[in-house]
Amino acid sequence: MKYIPMSLLLLLCFVIGGIVFKSVTPPKCGSLLEQDNIFVLTGDSRRIPYALKKLETLKYGNLYIIGAGATAIPNKKHVMIESKSKSTYQNALAIKNIVEQRKLDRIVLVTTEDHMNRSLYLLHNEMPDTDIIACPASLSGMPTPFRVKRWAIEYVKYIVTLFGIKEG
Repeated sequence: MKYIPMSLLLLLCFVIGGIVFKSVTPPKCGSLLEQDNIFVLTGDSRRIPYALKKLETLKYGNLYIIGAGATAIPNKKHVMIESKSKSTYQNALAIKNIVEQRKLDRIVLVTTEDHMNRSLYLLHNEMPDTDIIACPASLSGMPTPFRVKRWAIEYVKYIVTLFGIKEG
């Protein structure tokens, strides 16, 4: 065996990177404080109900629903909707705007587990001084082939984001 073909080496790096990508995803929701502000990203039907359940556990908390498609949410106390942002990067900018306006130094991020790493990366880049608590909504119950496909797509999007392409 003189050499390993470059394509095989790249494939191996991609697979190992994907394993690392999944393994560094927060497995469960971090500790919530009774006055936390929860920011949930739209895009998957699991996210908003999960965030609403988390809001019910908070005594003084608020919920911000961020992203396109957030218009048919029941009008509830302590729930605010931003429905203009249409991508994860635009979500991060919308959250940054709210955080700055309200002078928040800690937020809770709810999105699905496959989407969490890229979302955290974008938010940390936009708000490096803000404490961001990950609170992933699980993909349990979804058939394995669909979960694998979602993780693979998010992994590719994450790689692209690392190269500075935030939209698209």
